[in-house]
Amino acid sequence: MKHLLLASLLGSAIALSTSAMAADADLKTLEAAAKTEGAVNSVGMPDDWANWKGTWSDLTAKYGIKHMDTDMSSAQEVAKFDAEKDNASADIGDVGAAFGPIATAKGVTQPYKPSTWDQVPDWAKDKDGHWALAYTGTIAFIVNKKLLHGSEVPTKWADLKSGKYKVTIGDVSTAAQAANGVLAAAIAMKGDETNIAPGLQLFTELAKQKRLGINNPTIQTMEKGEVEVGIVWDFNGLSYKAKMANPDDYVVLIPSDGSVISGYTTIINKYAKHPNAAKLTREYIFSDAGQTNLARGNARPIRAEHLKLPEDVQKQLLPNEQYKGVTPIKDPAAWEKTSKALPQQWNEQVIVEMQ
Repeated sequence: MKHLLLASLLGSAIALSTSAMAADADLKTLEAAAKTEGAVNSVGMPDDWANWKGTWSDLTAKYGIKHMDTDMSSAQEVAKFDAEKDNASADIGDVGAAFGPIATAKGVTQPYKPSTWDQVPDWAKDKDGHWALAYTGTIAFIVNKKLLHGSEVPTKWADLKSGKYKVTIGDVSTAAQAANGVLAAAIAMKGDETNIAPGLQLFTELAKQKRLGINNPTIQTMEKGEVEVGIVWDFNGLSYKAKMANPDDYVVLIPSDGSVISGYTTIINKYAKHPNAAKLTREYIFSDAGQTNLARGNARPIRAEHLKLPEDVQKQLLPNEQYKGVTPIKDPAAWEKTSKALPQQWNEQVIVEMQ
């Protein structure tokens, strides 16, 4: 029996070793092919978003791959892949989570699973490797502590009901951030993608109290003192705070009674002229170095719980424990339907109370 066990263990060890060697060999083959292509063209991945600049610089330094980006929206990226086909000018793009499945369904993507694939949560990836979130966005509060009019810093959605400050969410008809803010509030109050009534009720109450702001919370409106409590993606809130003249006046936090987590995914063009360079780009994005680059841009890496980030970078992000109560969108189809109906409901229930 011991001999059989030993043989079994040896067999397993050899199999694992062979698998590891095969993976290493595959990566070396990919690297060589990417170097031969020598370039990667991206869309929606500009230097100043999520510190993509760090990743492009690394790819050039390590592999000699030249890079060019054209900034555009998620919808425009998918449309571009579909329209250009064999005359493709883009190899890879970065789109909002909802657009990964849309691009896959249109048949304009090709799969690639990076070597850290198992550390990406199931909710954040396509089982076949067509898309996977590299970094997340979670709806958060950014609070100007100097503009609370005597109220305490709100730490949960329920606190917003009794504060003396104005709550700024933005335009739910045009801003995904604002729409997801309504969903996050609904989820915290026992709603879901099919039932956002609890979230609408909260903002209706704020509108009745004349404490709701519908201008978008941006760095410009914050600098003007127009945002007392803003509802934003965590990475936006952290970036805004860092750029303020007096950053200590602000606090960014995830509401403790619940929030919604989403993010951004790379999509590799099915018709890419530099497919191996695009796959190597995704491989690098999901590596420790690539994930650290994203964190330097205030984007929370999808592998955050598996990383040992440099101390100065870790300080830029919110603690992992703040994310324990967040919920991914579990029914994307339902949320797409609900979000399309949201602007009319918002106007009928919320805006009417502001007039």
